[in-house]
Amino acid sequence: MKCLELLLFLLLFVRDIGAQWNVWMPRDISAMTNSCVVIPCTFMYPASIRPYRGIHGIWYFGQPYPQLFPPVVYKSRTEIVHESYKGRTRLLGDLLQKNCTLQISNIGAEHSGRYYFRADLGGANIYTYPDFTELKVLDQPNIDVPEEIVTDESLDLTCYAPDNCPEMSPEIHWMYTDYLPDPLFTTDFVEEGNTAVMSSTLTFTPRPMHNGQLLGCRVHYPNTTFFYERLISLDVKYAPRKVWVNVSQEVMEGNSVVLHCDVDSNPPPRISWHFKDEELMSDIASNASLYLESLTPEQEGVYTCVGDNGYGVMNTSLYLAVRYPPREPWVNGSLTVLEGTSLALHCGTQGNPAPTLTWLKDGELVGTITADEVSVLELLEIRPQADGTYRCLAENEHGRASTSLNITVEFAPILLDDSKCTIVREGVQCVCIASGNPEPSIEFYLPDLNITINETNGRFNYYTHSDGYTSTGMIKLRDKGERGNNGGTAVHVHCSITNMYGTETIRLELQQEKKYMMAVIVGTIGGVAVIAFIIAAVRYVGQNNKKENSNPGQDVGSKVENPSMFYSAVKKDKQSLRKKVGDDSDYQPVGSMAGLERQELNYAALEFMRGRPREGGLGRGDDGSDYTEIKAK
Repeated sequence: MKCLELLLFLLLFVRDIGAQWNVWMPRDISAMTNSCVVIPCTFMYPASIRPYRGIHGIWYFGQPYPQLFPPVVYKSRTEIVHESYKGRTRLLGDLLQKNCTLQISNIGAEHSGRYYFRADLGGANIYTYPDFTELKVLDQPNIDVPEEIVTDESLDLTCYAPDNCPEMSPEIHWMYTDYLPDPLFTTDFVEEGNTAVMSSTLTFTPRPMHNGQLLGCRVHYPNTTFFYERLISLDVKYAPRKVWVNVSQEVMEGNSVVLHCDVDSNPPPRISWHFKDEELMSDIASNASLYLESLTPEQEGVYTCVGDNGYGVMNTSLYLAVRYPPREPWVNGSLTVLEGTSLALHCGTQGNPAPTLTWLKDGELVGTITADEVSVLELLEIRPQADGTYRCLAENEHGRASTSLNITVEFAPILLDDSKCTIVREGVQCVCIASGNPEPSIEFYLPDLNITINETNGRFNYYTHSDGYTSTGMIKLRDKGERGNNGGTAVHVHCSITNMYGTETIRLELQQEKKYMMAVIVGTIGGVAVIAFIIAAVRYVGQNNKKENSNPGQDVGSKVENPSMFYSAVKKDKQSLRKKVGDDSDYQPVGSMAGLERQELNYAALEFMRGRPREGGLGRGDDGSDYTEIKAK
């Protein structure tokens, strides 16, 4: 205020001969409610004018033209003023000294506006100056806040309180500074445009944690109860300092998932979700969610959330695992290989978690179980037994799948142990059994006759049959002319088996020859014995009949104590002989006996019956004896 008074004093002594109607007052001035304000003012008028009866002054509010009846703030000749200014205004300056300074006390918000000064020098020398002072009545102090507050950069906040009332000088204090890092306070007094302002500056370095924090400035006029406060919220700009996303998770194929991302930054960032090299979505917000529906295994991988707000960039990633059952394994195609070679079977699949792979051959385990997406089964020096169907089975906790292939092993023919010649009812039967791939062809060779027997020769009842890789050839030699020139029991038959990988020839041995010879000899002797036994029995019966004829009164039953027992004994002996010789079907002509015709054993059952007629070969003699006729069939 002292500087202001000095400036006014200097202006009063400025002389300008060519001066016209002019006034000087501050363009803007401010005051706190319920306080006072002093509007400094000096005026000038033409030097040629001589005031008549002194100089009078009038202050108007809002309008400079009296004809518009603006409110009168102050009038030097009378105390007639507007009601809102009664008892509140007084002129501090001396009009004779061209000083029109006005003080307004106990001002309120309704007193905000423009103030005009009018000089009355008497007569027609009355002039209203167009210049004005605009009063701003404040109910709280001003805080000068920078347009941008950036973290980790020094910040100055200044609180202003008007000091335009000589009766009241303000005091300024900062509030809520306890949590600021090393705050510094500086007080200053500023005059601009003949108005005075008291200021207090708070200096500190903000951090992201201070964003949104309240700070306050309090103005107090000593010896009064007037307090004025203003609060601000700090808007601290900082780069993203934290990006939160879901934890890595596992989702079943075909299901849906939502990935959340929250970014701590100011201002809010541009959030974008990325998968591989593709941006999936973006939004300017503090959080964003990515919706993934009907997941496929191709969507498994790393998902990255990026936050960028112009002050910095930060990102965080998560891994999304898509679980699914094993896919159908891929394997080698079906193969044909040669015996003795080696082979590697490959099986591959996909599944999550990684499936176990198992090799099976014809349903049985043949390879190790591996927990991987690729398995190799090595077959070394392949044998014919390796031929078959191989299946690769893939399993995990979500399912199983398998794929099969066939391995065909080609090999040279092999003669099987069941190949031989045997004596049968019709002659000699030779069988040749061979295994090979491709299936072998079979030929028989009779070296004694220099004859080759195959499919084109039907004389020897040639027969072949194939079952898989096994071929069977068979011939029957009916007469001894086909079995050798010596007419004996020796049989010389060679078997030859052939395919594209080789040929093998072997002589077929005659199997079970002694057994069949003994059976024929025993059968022949037994047959002769049975015939002799029957002849003896018949003769015995005949002799008994003669004796009965010589003694007609004697009954046959009295000569033979039990005829039925006698018959039973004969029949029992016959059956016993049958068992020793064997059934007719077991008879086989062998060697020198091969030319013999089959011998049939003829026998008769003897039974004596009383009172039967003679018809049918059974009757009673003239002497009353029973008899029967025995005929050979």
